[in-house]
Amino acid sequence: MSYLPNIIFAIILVIGIGYFAKNVKKLIRNINLGQDIDVSDNKSQRWKNMAMIALGQSKMVRRPIAGLLHVIVYVGFVVINIEVLEIIIDGLFGTHRIFSAVGPLYGYLIGAFEILAVLVLAAVGLFWIRRNIIRLKRFMNPEMKGWPKNDGNIILYFEVVLMCLFLIMNATDNAFQVMSSGNIVSQYITPLFVNLSESTIHIIERTTWWLHISGILVFLNYLYFSKHLHILLAFPNTYYGHLTPKGKFNNLESVTNEVKMMMDPNVDPFAVPPEVAEAVPAKFGVSDVQDLNWVQLLNSYTCTECGRCTSECPASQTGKKLSPRKIMMDTRDRLEEVGKNIDANKGTFKEDGKQLLDDYITREELWACTSCNACTEACPVSIDPLSIILDMRRYLVMEQSAAPVELNNMMTNIENNGAPWPYNQMDRLNWKNE
Repeated sequence: MSYLPNIIFAIILVIGIGYFAKNVKKLIRNINLGQDIDVSDNKSQRWKNMAMIALGQSKMVRRPIAGLLHVIVYVGFVVINIEVLEIIIDGLFGTHRIFSAVGPLYGYLIGAFEILAVLVLAAVGLFWIRRNIIRLKRFMNPEMKGWPKNDGNIILYFEVVLMCLFLIMNATDNAFQVMSSGNIVSQYITPLFVNLSESTIHIIERTTWWLHISGILVFLNYLYFSKHLHILLAFPNTYYGHLTPKGKFNNLESVTNEVKMMMDPNVDPFAVPPEVAEAVPAKFGVSDVQDLNWVQLLNSYTCTECGRCTSECPASQTGKKLSPRKIMMDTRDRLEEVGKNIDANKGTFKEDGKQLLDDYITREELWACTSCNACTEACPVSIDPLSIILDMRRYLVMEQSAAPVELNNMMTNIENNGAPWPYNQMDRLNWKNE
């Protein structure tokens, strides 16, 4: 019976990690539904971007208040959870604070963790006030109602509970309290339990210990359903981010080949080479998530829903319907819907009569975009909403000829006159004589 707690702990650990692995597998499956894209170039720059943006939080601190608070929570939560390794070892082998064998250093280390825990609690409190009392405008957009709003608060509550459990666990652990260098914060909590019996204090310590590790496992599995999945995905997302200049429009290979043929006087325009015919895609542009490339789908899962993209968007600022954050949230929601469809149909997608275009993202949103790249520049984790917008526009123009009247007129002028203005080709350079 002495091994029963260790067995129970091992079972909980296996279930928690096993469910997490199942969700990771599903996540990878969904991302791989996207089209293939070559992102193997310039690996040194990609590693640098990941180190600076994901690990170094370089873009996050551009807004000092939110950036500093986020860095505190980020560093505190990551560092404090180093002690999770000790809890796992203790839980599996029946030891108690096994790392205390390193001597006084252990006390100082846990003491630093306690200070970070208090800083995390303060930062989380300020985040909660910004969301729910001050009600910053970027958190009040229509797409942030319901689950997205609740999700942000749930994460904050999670962090408060985990930090409090960590401090109470230390405060009620008599073996730890004798390490005078390590109870920097918990020594002020210990008096709350001074009138309790030793056995009661021990029960409280064991209860908080179990709740702490169980809470971490629950939090780990909650990530898949939360915007905080970016805790894990920010690293690959920044690594695979675009390295080409912002605003550079990618050319379709099939269209490029056709233009080259038109410009080659030695090519028979009526004899299309087989390799050119094979290069023609089944669809131009994007109407559903399967048409996007896998990096764009990774972007959608990485979105932090912070709203920096939308707050910087000139279309959004002037009252247009467009919100780059909503573009990413809609893409993720549709991708999840497709994934559930595949799960329900034993690995095969069954046509559901829906698509990303129109059912999730409206044409009004797409054409409201100015293509200025303010959203991609603002994103703290290198997400590119503009690429999705442009690919969906390409579908509307090349597949449905559904561009706004103004654009259709311009394209007609270019086709007929070689310029966007309705002037005769012979008059197109008259402006230089004025």
